[in-house]
Order: sequence, then structure tokens, then C-alpha cells
Amino acid sequence: MLRRISYEIPGIAHDNPLPAASRIGPFLMSSAIAGKDPANGQVVSGIEAQCRPMFANFKKILELAGGSPEEVLKATVWLKDRSNRTMVNQYWLEMFPDAHSRRARHTLASPDLPEPMLVQREFMAVIDQ
Repeated sequence: MLRRISYEIPGIAHDNPLPAASRIGPFLMSSAIAGKDPANGQVVSGIEAQCRPMFANFKKILELAGGSPEEVLKATVWLKDRSNRTMVNQYWLEMFPDAHSRRARHTLASPDLPEPMLVQREFMAVIDQ
């Protein structure tokens, strides 16, 4: 029987009854990850300021599950304004600099993200341990 493990980022609460990520066997799937500051649990202001903790929270979930960005298979990113894609790409390239080993990604417009959220993401990883 497969055993599910749920992961939470300390300092970041959810409005709904769901974890930051869930894992069964080697498969790790995240819930939506926003640009929330773990120090206060609040969404920070501005696209660059939101990308920084969003990518840090993404990495923290992987670490909690015993993984790293190397195990990421695919990510989906939602942007309130698609013109902010350049900022997401900047952080994406920092995390995944090897053009021959980048993760699949889909970026979608989501004008209904709640204020002050400008970006959020989710991901799937396969962690072999």
C-alpha cells in the first residue's frame, strides 16, 4: 500500500485544508505556491518581490521532501499579467541554468489571482529515495 506524506512550509498557512505538497512514493506534487514571506505568511508586493519567495518556497518544499530542483519534472506558472513572464524567466534561468536539462513548464494568464498576488506556481517532481 502506498503511503501519502504531506509537507508544509513553516510560517505559511493556507486558507483551505490542503498541504504545500503531497507525496506518494517517488512522486511529489505541490499545491499552488505563492510569493509569501515565511517570516509573516503574507504575500509581498511587486512581481520581483513575489518571485523571490515563490522560488525559495518551491525549493524549500523540495528540500522538505528530500529532493532538489534536479528532480523537478514539470511546473505550471500563473501570472496575473503575462507581461511579467520576463521576471519569472529570470528566476527560472537562475534555478535551471542548463539549457539541455530544463524542466517542462506551462505559463498561463490568470487575471483572477486574489490581490495582491501577481504570480503563483505548482510543480511535479520525481524523487528517487
